[in-house]
Amino acid sequence: METKYNKVKQAIKSRILDGTYVPNQKISSEHELVKEFEVSRHTVRIAIGDLVNEGWLFREQGAGTFCADRTRTEKKSQQAPKTIAIITTYISDYIFPSIIRGAESYLSEKGYQISLYSTNNDLATEKRILENLISQQVDGVIIEPTKSAISNPNINYYFNLERLQIPYIMINAFYDELEPLCLVMNDEKGGFIQTEYLIKQGHKNIVGFFKTDDIQGVKRMKGYIKAHRTYQIPINPNFIVSYSTEEKRTKPAHELETLLVSNTDIPTALVCYNDELALFLLDVLRKKKLSVPQEVSIVGYDDSFLAEASEVKLTSIKHPKNKMGEEAAKLIVDLIENKKQTSLKEVTSYESIEYEPDLVIRQSTTEIEE
Repeated sequence: METKYNKVKQAIKSRILDGTYVPNQKISSEHELVKEFEVSRHTVRIAIGDLVNEGWLFREQGAGTFCADRTRTEKKSQQAPKTIAIITTYISDYIFPSIIRGAESYLSEKGYQISLYSTNNDLATEKRILENLISQQVDGVIIEPTKSAISNPNINYYFNLERLQIPYIMINAFYDELEPLCLVMNDEKGGFIQTEYLIKQGHKNIVGFFKTDDIQGVKRMKGYIKAHRTYQIPINPNFIVSYSTEEKRTKPAHELETLLVSNTDIPTALVCYNDELALFLLDVLRKKKLSVPQEVSIVGYDDSFLAEASEVKLTSIKHPKNKMGEEAAKLIVDLIENKKQTSLKEVTSYESIEYEPDLVIRQSTTEIEE
């Protein structure tokens, strides 16, 4: 259980790291902190004393306590190796090792050290990582946003990175409020291509599964809907299955099982948010003794190693992976070495990159017999 003293200390430190308190700004008075945290004045004084000793705060006799300017006290020596932080939702799973390898090879060649972090698509974890990076004052950050489709409570940390002139770029998605430099796929077009391919094979009962706490899923769903409208195929509302990160191991499988025992509109094809989900749903079909693609066709997304790991090789949208990692590394190094900030108002000579999707056709889809 967290002590009262540590709770006060960490709260003040977080306000410094997220930019609530900027250098030389007076922080809340002891009286205000006592009232806010419902602790004794002695507890507040110990917490503040520690932060003063650690260089986060400084006192002025008769004036109060102020936020220290750590950009002066923590300047790196010119000889110290530069460090790039790479933050992804996952590190060792799925397509992320390929993205990281692409970035790592270029950064190592340029003499940069790399720190790897995983948020597990959890906002509280993202906050802790950002606090750590700002404390360390890394030279640059490549980050995959966490739950990019919903309002992010950690936006202030990115403003603080900008204030500290620590460049950051985003991969796979971006926080729209920040308008950052980013490297992303055209996910709406990808979702359209997935669905269009099945429609052209004669499928009309196509179920789409989309993880909608990430903006990639929202855009892929939009492409799925647009394909149906383009080809004038009515959409059964039950055929759009949205789920969150926390539900990915339960809800899609449950919804598919429900649809498969329905008396009407049995699905003949599945559009999946990614290859990982496609393989998971392939197991559901196998348990139901349904053959792929003879009875149900499946299209994945990302063309990961999983696309060829099953006995049924997946038709899937190709993700650039290594190329995205390498180009992200080149961009962040260029920003650092040219001392540019990440605000679009400042970075006029740099452009975000959008990759166009291609469909890799394998064995998991087939034309439907009328």
